[in-house]
Amino acid sequence: MNFKNFYKNKKVLITGATGFKGAWLSLWLNILGAKVYGIGYKPNNNKRLFNQLNLKKKISFKNIDIRNFRKMSKHIKSIKPEIIFHLAAQPIISKSYEEPQNTYYINSFGTLNLIEIVKQNKFIKSSIFITSDKCYESNNSTKGFKESDKLGGIDPYSGSKACAEIITNTYYQSFFKDKIKRGIATARAGNVIGGGDWSKDRLIPDSIKSLSKNKKIIIRNPNFNRPWQHVLEPLNGYLMLAFNLYKMPEKYSGPWNFGTERNTITNVEEVIQKIIFNWGDGKYKKINKKKFYEQTNLQLNIQKSKKILKWKPKLSINKCISITVDWYKKVLNEKESVEKITTDQILNYMKINDKKN
Repeated sequence: MNFKNFYKNKKVLITGATGFKGAWLSLWLNILGAKVYGIGYKPNNNKRLFNQLNLKKKISFKNIDIRNFRKMSKHIKSIKPEIIFHLAAQPIISKSYEEPQNTYYINSFGTLNLIEIVKQNKFIKSSIFITSDKCYESNNSTKGFKESDKLGGIDPYSGSKACAEIITNTYYQSFFKDKIKRGIATARAGNVIGGGDWSKDRLIPDSIKSLSKNKKIIIRNPNFNRPWQHVLEPLNGYLMLAFNLYKMPEKYSGPWNFGTERNTITNVEEVIQKIIFNWGDGKYKKINKKKFYEQTNLQLNIQKSKKILKWKPKLSINKCISITVDWYKKVLNEKESVEKITTDQILNYMKINDKKN
């Protein structure tokens, strides 16, 4: 793993540190010896994992709304991070229909605020803006979206993420490329799963909640295909990308896909069956009620990341689901320490990564 010693004592800022991916990334960087600074927003319904991992004792944390340019700018100037991972977002599609304006403010204007701050401060060497695989214009392709494919979005969430991509690219082309030698990249991941996600309207958390209460899992879109991946897979890509951006900004700036291998694309019903198998028992029920628009096929082409960044997925779909379900079983049924389970899974993944590199 080429970044193993790179992050030691590096000042790293994570926006959205109290979110699901942000909490996992904060802990991983803490393990790597980085000086981690986190920004979160109150209220955050998914802050449970952040608290269970005791991250307030491990990182320097501050509640700031990313829509507040003045406060963000003042805080970043005071801590002077060298590397930024921007994960703060309104991440739920269903909520984007309930609060479309708010979704755009957070996901688009939050990105605009941060990249303007990056432009103004030379101490920031490497910045990754995490968007989504849903930033592409839907074409129901089974070949997978490439980084150069057209951006778009029918639902407000997807549209807001496409806007974030456009904002980042225009800033890079206008103010960084050939002018300021600093790394600016966007990262697009698949449907991320893993222990500690308690969000509403997500397949794994909803399934675990039903199983733990001996209720049937309700499946809304059984045939929808998604690039399911364990949270550590894209986070590994982000860490590799930030490392390379820091060293060679011209080569590694731009958009990157961190998805799954094509043969691991799995539909919702198959995922539910695998969850039930790993849980030990349970039942599910299919319903035809369609609440809002979602893409039927959603796949990413990861050839650029594999070829140039030398990143590739390490875990099979079966392994992704088994370690995810194992996390919840140990926490909910066996009352084991969240901090220990999560740390062990990160360390085990690092060992797998070292063996396969």
